[in-house]
Amino acid sequence: MSLAAYCIICCRRIGASTPPPQSTTYWRDINTFSTIDVEDHECAVWLLLRKSQSGDRTARLQAVQEMSETHHWHDYQYRIIAQACDLRTLIGLARSKESDLRFFLPPPPLPSLNEDTCIEEELRQLLASLPQTELDECIQYFTSLALSESSQSLAAQKGGLWCFGGNGLPYAESFGEVPSATVEMFCLEALVKHSEIPTHCDEIEANGGLQLLQRLYQLHKDCPKIQRNIMRIIGNMALNEHLHSTIVHSGWVSILAEAMKSPRIMEASHAARTLANLDRETMREKYQDGVYVLHPQYRTSQPIKADVLFIHGLMGAAFKTWRQQDNEQLLTEKILEDDARYTTCWPKTWLARDCPALRIISVEYDTSLSDWRTRCPMERKSIAFRSDELLRKLRAAGVGDRPVIWVSHSMGGLLVKKMLLEASKKPEMSTVINNTRGIIFYSVPHHGSHLAEYSVNIRYLLFPSLEVKELSKDSPALKTLQDDFLEFAKDKNFQVLNFVETLPTYIGSMIKLHVVPVESADLGIGDLIPVDVDHLNICKPKKKDAFLYQRTLQFICETLAKDLED
Repeated sequence: MSLAAYCIICCRRIGASTPPPQSTTYWRDINTFSTIDVEDHECAVWLLLRKSQSGDRTARLQAVQEMSETHHWHDYQYRIIAQACDLRTLIGLARSKESDLRFFLPPPPLPSLNEDTCIEEELRQLLASLPQTELDECIQYFTSLALSESSQSLAAQKGGLWCFGGNGLPYAESFGEVPSATVEMFCLEALVKHSEIPTHCDEIEANGGLQLLQRLYQLHKDCPKIQRNIMRIIGNMALNEHLHSTIVHSGWVSILAEAMKSPRIMEASHAARTLANLDRETMREKYQDGVYVLHPQYRTSQPIKADVLFIHGLMGAAFKTWRQQDNEQLLTEKILEDDARYTTCWPKTWLARDCPALRIISVEYDTSLSDWRTRCPMERKSIAFRSDELLRKLRAAGVGDRPVIWVSHSMGGLLVKKMLLEASKKPEMSTVINNTRGIIFYSVPHHGSHLAEYSVNIRYLLFPSLEVKELSKDSPALKTLQDDFLEFAKDKNFQVLNFVETLPTYIGSMIKLHVVPVESADLGIGDLIPVDVDHLNICKPKKKDAFLYQRTLQFICETLAKDLED
């Protein structure tokens, strides 16, 4: 009997007065099926839909996988799935690499703006509707800026005179440049902070924030920074499971599914974080703001056996710190981010291909070199404060549940040391210590940096930030951190690899500085390898077969050899 004939018989049985036998379980809730013109592939659509709603989790996952791997259906068949599937299936399809975008309905029409208001005013009203009491100083600061300033008087509170440990000279700002920003940007900065508070997420949703943010996202397709901040807010809201239904029904999943397929690594990674937080079918971990999975970003059948974490330094970023070293020829050409000649994030592009059994995470946190240009003037976050904050976020992401290698640049290495010390004092963090297999330090100033000395000498111009002050060679906190870590590491069985720059770093055309000298990068444990690059490029290999990347890859593979074999 053909499948089509079987479908017709089942449908007729459903319409009969006698209850269908147990063998027709897949059809018991389908009573609108036509008994004519039923083809095999149409039955397959309904069978997969029914299977995707099975009480058996394995069956549900298999149904989603089969749907995502189907590419021969007609448009109307994809629409059947889009209209009839449940939230769990829709999110699963969005997190499946091969899924056709026709599985996702366009977002519902957005409500019209009031004639006497603009989107800036709508954002202000949303922000003003949120609780304004019991907020930390930075949330108050961003909220105040957004509510009180006009777009003509705003100036961006970001950046720094130097990009120590971060985005590199092509991203550095000169002394005279203070980039402009819009009211929308300041509102979004404030909303990002508010969305870290669960009760404020409820208020954002109740006051139409999901629709308003969607309108703003569509209006600013040419402004990745605005879109990323919107994604951060939605990703934070997705940490609250009771909001999942509202997020899905407002149409965000179709936007996220499309963003996941973007060749722009940052856009795809922000979407991947949000969808992972929505996916409670396959994910136990939750990814808080600033924690991004670079690999795997989709659901995968590949067993993940270990984690590699990337921690940037001062003025760094989760993606650009780890890009390929800038090449003048490549910078003048229009190179796509997935072009084989260049990668904007080598851990995602190179390491993920070489070691597919790894979960690769990169973290991002705000830093500043100068209190004159800090994003939040009230923010005075020490290394100790930041390490506690990052450790909490990483544990929520499941770090410590499997073997771990830490990869750090500049001040990021000090954070790693502090996180491990703090984890060793907390019983609930013991797995982080027990599963740490190795640490890579790229030019980490274990004994201080010349940058701190230089900043202090011209402090009346730079007003060095707390982070920079903590890097001075006579910093008691830095010495205590080094001594405590060496004592801690005595009876631990993890491996260490240190790289250090040998060339000075040029800041503009006037300043040349050897940021981390060889003696400061010497932890006292593990190999110390000098490399003929400057401080910005010590973590940016020139190409995939360059020594920097190949030695890093060798360390990871050798350190995790037993774990990856199991």
